[in-house]
Parts: sequence; C-alpha cells; structure tokens
Amino acid sequence: MYDEKYWDDIFTSFSAAAAERGRPLPSVSMMAATTGNDPYAVLVSTILSLRTKDEVTLASSERLLAIAPDVRTLDSLDEETIRNAIYPAGFYKRKASQLKAIARTLVEKFGSRVPGTQEELLSLPGVGVKTANLTLNLGFNIPAICVDCHVHQIANRMGWISTKSPEESVKALEAIMPVRFWIPLNELLVTYGQTICLPVSPLCSLCPQEACCPKNGVQRHR
Repeated sequence: MYDEKYWDDIFTSFSAAAAERGRPLPSVSMMAATTGNDPYAVLVSTILSLRTKDEVTLASSERLLAIAPDVRTLDSLDEETIRNAIYPAGFYKRKASQLKAIARTLVEKFGSRVPGTQEELLSLPGVGVKTANLTLNLGFNIPAICVDCHVHQIANRMGWISTKSPEESVKALEAIMPVRFWIPLNELLVTYGQTICLPVSPLCSLCPQEACCPKNGVQRHR
C-alpha cells in the first residue's frame, strides 16, 4: 500500500515543515548528539523523558550525567542524591529508585554496560518497549520502531494504521514501513507532533499532507 517513494515524500515534507517552525530536536536526541550516542546517556535521558517536558528532561539529564557519567558511578549514588539531580522531572522519586535499580542490575548482570538487545533491555527494572527501542536506535544505531504518544497519534490520524495502543502501533508500523525509516521515525514525528500535528487542534493548514490526510480522530483543526 505504501511504497518507498511514499515514505520518502512523507519524511522529506514533514521534516521541511517542522524545520520552518524552528523546533529543536527532542531532548533525548539532543543528549545522544552531545554524548556521542552513548547508550548509557540515551537510556538515562529516555527514562527521565517519560511524562516530562523536553527542557526539563535535558536539564535533569545533564545534571545527573555530570555527577554520574557512567554506570558504576550511578550505582554508587544514594537515591536522595539522584532525586536532587533529576528534580523536577516527572515522577522524579520513582525514577530515582528505578535508575538506582537499573544501575545495580547493569553492574551485576551486564558488566556495567548497557546491553544492546531488546530482550536484555526489557529485563532491566521498569524498562518498556519504548525505552528499549529508543536506546537501540540512538545508542546502538539498531533499527527498532519507537512509539510514543506523538507517533501513535499521527500514524493513526494519517490512516497508516488503526490501533488502540502504542504497543499495537509498533507491530502495525513494522508491517508497513521499510526498515530504513525505523530509526528516524520517532524523532521526526515527535518534532512534528510538537510543532504542527498537535495533540489538540492540529495546525492542518501548515501540513504538506493536509489534502490526503483523513484526519482520523481530529475534531477541530486550524
């Protein structure tokens, strides 16, 4: 149904439209870029990004990585120190406990390294498919579709898929999208969802695909 040219056109047009709005890269992508795509930094910042605004995620990640630049150092910190470093990230107390538990697991089971397979990443405390796949993407350059709220919503709005949850969306997108688009998909649609295809009242008049978009689930747009 969707050939390579279709996806090339989507990625090119969405990228150009988002760039005109001047939105910076998502926080995890920025952390990856500034740390040389370090899997540890990517994993930490991805965990902090959940239910947290980009600017807060970036600042919290930078503070934590400044005092815990590697797994062993993070493992040596007490939870209060971690909490203070990542505050005011959403659910910072819970995330401090999770990060401490992850660091202990990495030291005990993975030689103080972040593993490079989805199965191993999912074995870490509290790590789900989204976090695992984004770590694979940005930390290891391994193709995996990472679906957050923006990816899930835009993919359904565009009519590419018809799913009820991000977990379903991962499988549905894998079935229709060539592998070479899997890594850049999350970064593109997160940026697009923050600038044009907004969760509420999207700016359809600015979208280059407006004429062919079925606008599934959209009740009001501008």
